[in-house]
Amino acid sequence: MTFKKLKTIYVGLFTILLVAVIGIGSVYATQNNIVAKVNGVAISETELQEFLLQQGGSDALNTLIQQSIIEQEAEKQKIQVTEADIDKELATVKASFASEEDFSQALATNGITLDTLRTNILTNLQMTRLLEAQNPITEDEIKAYFDTNKDSLDVAEEVNASHILVTTAELANEIKAKIAAGEAFADLAKQYSTDESTKELGGNLGFFAKGEMVQEFEEVAFSLEVGQISDPVKTDYGYHIIKIEARTEAKAATLEESSDKIKEILLDQKLTTEFDPWLQERLTEYTIENYLT
Repeated sequence: MTFKKLKTIYVGLFTILLVAVIGIGSVYATQNNIVAKVNGVAISETELQEFLLQQGGSDALNTLIQQSIIEQEAEKQKIQVTEADIDKELATVKASFASEEDFSQALATNGITLDTLRTNILTNLQMTRLLEAQNPITEDEIKAYFDTNKDSLDVAEEVNASHILVTTAELANEIKAKIAAGEAFADLAKQYSTDESTKELGGNLGFFAKGEMVQEFEEVAFSLEVGQISDPVKTDYGYHIIKIEARTEAKAATLEESSDKIKEILLDQKLTTEFDPWLQERLTEYTIENYLT
């Protein structure tokens, strides 16, 4: 359970359709190309491949064709994406989740592997840099965005809080008494908290702003000083004991400090609006032999 609003997992431009094509031969080429048996009747690898192609192979192949065009264009224009670049973007993705467990669950739910996600990130970065090289973001564009959207760029007050969640007021009061007697908050969170996504982190929820937690929890959290521990707080989830670990004050945005963030926003917009025209133009320049059509 988590109380932060989880962000949608980043899967880049390219979807899990890749899975339908990549690696079929190596994964299923076992037992003389038999992939399953039903009452002793074999299902062959060829039958499986034909079925996959019928169910979406054409779309998957088109995705691979697009990816190949992007890779070749990036090579032509000497666009480089390093492993460090991918790691940095992946870290941003992971930071959108309350825990490593939540991140892994999101991957599983979407049916993609970490390697596939890294490939999608690579392709997305290549595409972004190709479009940026073709039509760079200007300082005037950045300033215009800042002037129009300054309020949304302001840094809100945030707190870093830990909590222990239990189902009854009686147990919450017992735990509060243990804390008052000198027992460590983090140890008690690991022992008692029912929030599986944070208990092994000592109950830590990370930083959050107003509007990200349920109201009862939020009101108490933002009323506490750093190091202060609340009395039990009732919400629909149960009873929380809240500890404030750190606090950052609200801060008005400046153009200088917001410039990099604005550039990323504008590049994302460019990717959305300019990718398809860019791709259509490239398709007229490349010799493409699609044997499924």
